[in-house]
This record gives sequence, C-alpha cells and structure tokens, in this order.
Amino acid sequence: MQTKSKFLTGVNWLQIARDISMSAVALVLPANPISHERTEDYDSTGFLTAFKGSGRIEGVKNIIRDREDFGAGISGTSYVTLSLHFSFSLPQPQISLAVAVMRFASFFDGVSRAFRDRTAFFKLVVIMAGASGGGLVAYADARSDLDLASSHGPTKKKVVILGTGWAGTSFLRNLDSSLYDVQVISPRNYFAFTPLLPSVTCGSVEARSIVEPIRNIMRKKKGEIKFWEAECFKIDPANKKVHCRYTTAPNSGWTDEFLVNYDYLVIAIGAKANTFNIPGVEENCHFLKEVDDAQKIRRSVMDCFERASLPNLDEDERKKNLHFVIVGGGPTGVEFAAELHDFVSEDLSKLYPSVYGLVKIEVIEAGEHILTMFDKRISRFAEEKFQRDGIDLKTGFRVVKVSEKDITMTSKSTGEFSEPYGMAVWSTGIGTRPVIVDFMKQIGQGNRRVLATDEWLRVCGCDGIYAVGDCASISQRKVVEDIAEIFRIADKDNSGTLTVKEIQDVLEDFCMRYPQLELYLKSKRMSSILELLKDSKGDAMKEAIEVDIEEFRKALTDVDSQVKTLPATAQVAAQQGNYLARCFNKMKDTEEHPEGPLRFRGSGRHQFRPFRYKHLGQFAPLGGEQAAAQLPGDWISIGHSSQWLWYSVYASKQVSWRTRLLVISDWTRRFIFGRDSSCM
Repeated sequence: MQTKSKFLTGVNWLQIARDISMSAVALVLPANPISHERTEDYDSTGFLTAFKGSGRIEGVKNIIRDREDFGAGISGTSYVTLSLHFSFSLPQPQISLAVAVMRFASFFDGVSRAFRDRTAFFKLVVIMAGASGGGLVAYADARSDLDLASSHGPTKKKVVILGTGWAGTSFLRNLDSSLYDVQVISPRNYFAFTPLLPSVTCGSVEARSIVEPIRNIMRKKKGEIKFWEAECFKIDPANKKVHCRYTTAPNSGWTDEFLVNYDYLVIAIGAKANTFNIPGVEENCHFLKEVDDAQKIRRSVMDCFERASLPNLDEDERKKNLHFVIVGGGPTGVEFAAELHDFVSEDLSKLYPSVYGLVKIEVIEAGEHILTMFDKRISRFAEEKFQRDGIDLKTGFRVVKVSEKDITMTSKSTGEFSEPYGMAVWSTGIGTRPVIVDFMKQIGQGNRRVLATDEWLRVCGCDGIYAVGDCASISQRKVVEDIAEIFRIADKDNSGTLTVKEIQDVLEDFCMRYPQLELYLKSKRMSSILELLKDSKGDAMKEAIEVDIEEFRKALTDVDSQVKTLPATAQVAAQQGNYLARCFNKMKDTEEHPEGPLRFRGSGRHQFRPFRYKHLGQFAPLGGEQAAAQLPGDWISIGHSSQWLWYSVYASKQVSWRTRLLVISDWTRRFIFGRDSSCM
C-alpha cells in the first residue's frame, strides 16, 4: 500500500492532464509551414521564436518546460532541438509527428518522476511510446486534412437505392461510394439471406442469424451514406424525385412523408407473392418472402400442434389442425415441405406423441411435376423421396379458392373438391408491387408484369433509372431486328456480300451484343458462327466463299429462340447488383474510352459491356440430410454429399462473419439438441 501511495503521490496528474489537453489544442490550431532551412540549435526561447506566427505559439508555451534532469545527459531543451532538427527536413504532415513525439515524451517524463531508478530501458520505453503516439496523431492530422480538402471538391451525383434485398445490397457493397452521394431507402433496416427462410420456419436456423443490419454494411464503405427506413410509394421520373413515407411507427400528427431527389435511381425493391387473384389467398394463406413471414409460419405450426393437443377436440378436428398444405412445387415450396417433415418426424414426434400420427403434409402443384426448373432426374428423385416420407404430392391440381377452414382445388381427373386444413403456405411465384405498377403506367409499360430494362439494366423509356432483381426483366434485343444493320457494319467494302474475314472482324462484338448467339451455337454443338453459316449455305464455305444478306438472315433466323427470361432468384439479383456497381465505378472513365460492343444501330461503341448472367448452379434440400445439386456442365449430384455441399456454399455466401458464425452455430445446435419448438 505504501509503495502504491508513493507512486500516486509522485505523479503530477494535474500537470500531465494539462500537457495532454494543451497538446490537443496545439494540434488543432492552424499552422503555417516551417522552413526546412531553420537548423540552428534552439533553446526554449529560440524554439518559441521559431514558432512565432505559426499559430501554435500559445500551445507550445504551455508544453515546453525546462527539463534539465530529463534522463542522463538529455535535457528538455536538447530534446526539443533534436525534434526540431528532425521535423524541419520533413513535409508539413510529418512536422506534426515530431512535435507530437516531444509532447508524448513530456507526458511520460512526468510519469517517470514517480520512480527513483530511471534505467535506460525505461527511457527507451518512453521514446518508443512517444514516437508511436506521435505517429497516430500525425496520421489523424493527415487524414483530417485530406477529408477537409475533399469536402470542398465538386458536387457528387446523388445515387438513390430503393431496397436492401439481394440486388440492392449487392449494388451497395460493390459501389465505390466515394464517387457518389449515396442514399438508401428501404422499409427494413437489414439484409436477409432469403434462401434460408424455410429453415427459419422450423427452427433449424434462428431469424437473427440470417439478417445483417444495413448500417453495418454502410459503415464499412467510404464516405457518408445516408439510410432512411421508409417505403417508396411513388416514383416521379419527370422531376427525378421519389415519394417516401415512414411506416414503422403510427402517424402521431406529424408529417411522415418526404421527397428525395436523385440523379441516378436504382430500383431494387423486389416483388411480392403472386396470388393470381384467387379468392381468399391473401387473407388465409401464409407467404414466404420475408423474415416476418417465416416467423409467422413458425408460430402457426406450433399453434396447430397445441390446438390439436387440447382435450376437448375429436379426432377429425385434430386431423384438420394438423393438415399442412403447401401450394407450389417450386424450390421454396419443396424445401419448406422437406423442412416441415423433418421438424415433425425428428422433434415434434417426441414432444407430441399423442397426435403425431395424425399429421398430414400436402404439396399441391398445378404442373405435372415438381421442381420443373431442375433436371428431370432431380425432379423424379424428389417426387420419389416425398412418397417414401409420406408427403402427399398432388400434381396437376389447381387451387381455385381458399376459405378460413377449407381449400378448394380442381383437376382434370377429379373435378372440383374441398379439403379442411390447419395451415396453408402459398408459394407460387412473384407479383408486382403497387409502386412498380404505378411507375410502369407513367412510362408506358402498363401492360407488363415487371419493369422492362435493356441489357445494361436501364429502365426502358427513362433517363438515369435502373432496375435490378425480381422487380425487373431484361428485354434482350433480337438478332433478326438488326440483321440489316449488322450486315451493313460488317460489309466494309460495300460489296453487298460478306466474306469469312469480314464476319470474323465483327464476331466478338456480335457475340457480346447478342449473347443468344453463343447460346444457340452451344445448343447446336457448333464452335463458331462460321459453322452455322456453312451449315445454312450447304457447301464447304471456304475463305473465298461469300454470303449475301438473305443467306445471312436465313442462317440467323432461329438464334433468337435462345432468348429466355432470367429466373427470379437471389443469384440473378446479386449478379445484377454487382454488375451495375462496377458500371457506376467506371462511368467517368468509360465516357471517353467506352468498353462495350459496336453500336450496330448508330455509331461508335456502347459505354459498357451488356449484362451477362453466369449460372453457378442451384440446390434443392429434400430433407433427411439429403439434397440435390445441379451445377454447370450438366453436373448432377443427389444425396448426403450434396447436403454437405449445400451447407458449405450457404455458409460461405453469408454477407458477414457474424451471420456466418451464427448460422453455423445454429446448425451445430440442431445436430446436438434438435430444433427449438418454443415460440415467442
């Protein structure tokens, strides 16, 4: 205790605090450059003289004190001289480093007075600590100078992003936000990893594990990014404004609507569930598009089991409560059915043994097969597995009405009939949000289901507006529409015919502008367009052989059959957001040096290469730790190994290490303890 008391008594804490505060003041005061020619030996008075007019004189007066006993043979004045000699040979930001070293040395000298035995080691610690601290201060000074200089730069273009889904978040993460004034508007302040929503419905993964606050993503970006938790309810392309309203809290008499101007607008608000205007679907069915939807389904499943366990119900009522209907045989519906089956058979069967045998899971699909977007082998395996698991699969049935207690369906073989149900989940595709419907009417796209964009994701008929993700679809230009222009550009000698050499000269631009050509050649197992022309002409087509415009048109007639609408998947949305961000990052450079293909209608080149979707594969978890995987190159995998591949891919695709670790820990918890059946 005595030693500690002497130590505390020996340190002049008031003086040290004054040193630190005045050091901070001296740092922030404006300073003029010091000539590097001032190298004479300064004492304390000379040091102050050198700093006269620098703007830091008052701070320095409070910092420099006589330190004749500052170590063996090093006085405070000599240390100042050493610091100044070092600083005069450096640019202005490094001068702050030298001054800061002196200040920190002064601070540690005050601490060292508490000790009687000041060894050389302690002196070294003092000098190193002072230098390190001074370096940090100098770095902060330099950064603040840069920030101050950049704040007075030219006005940045304002980019407004609507939505924080796959497309919007991908665009935000890859955008160089230092180039633009970026503002994000979304009714939810987080990004959700939607492929794991079926896992959330049954407790395999917790909802918090698959969401990342959007502000966590924003704070890692350069510059300031603004975010407003609001809903865009109207887009005004004529005045370049978006109308928004704050919807999280009820209106308390204050105005909760506001306008936001934009230079560039990126629409990435996704889509809603498509009910096909079937009566009762909106009121009586659950959807699976958002995290809230998954949590509602989870509560509803447990409510059905709790109601079925009540003592006053007969068996028919128990069966009704435990009848779970999934409408839609796509990836979402199939994965939810598989998750629900595993939840019931592995966990709820132990918790509700008296009613477990009454559970019925039913999948209704209007087509003849489920998972039609997959290879037929995967579709067939999924149907066979569902039959083995006892999942009732109704293909070729169409739902016509949903009431509070019954679901009515029809088929060619059975006609129309109704079934009682306990819970129904609707997963049959996507529909258009009201704000997009209104916007399409304004720009002459009122007869479409989603927004039409060109190959560069620009909304057709608008300036400065882009659309990505489920709310838009690319309208690929047809080759047959531009046959005459393509022929004119390729025919450099205006001979009216094309040689093989002339075709080869425009081939790269041709394939870049019309990606369906490459897909068509692959479908025909041809390596180049020359083989296609040769096949159409019906001869050897050697170097000297030429084709006229009619032969050229005939060869390319069927190329546009490969134009297909991209699927509304997270993979497509993420790639579109990434592509658009890269275009924005290079927008200034490509204005002078465009990198796109030739303009077959017009002159010059396009500013950017058009968007090309690269399919990386798709998964279909089928329950029982089995999954189906379809990867590029017609690679099909079904079974337990595919399930583990699914785990690794979905863990790696998380947007942060936080969510990655949470998801992995949830999977581990499920393996060890089972799924959580509680609902809060």
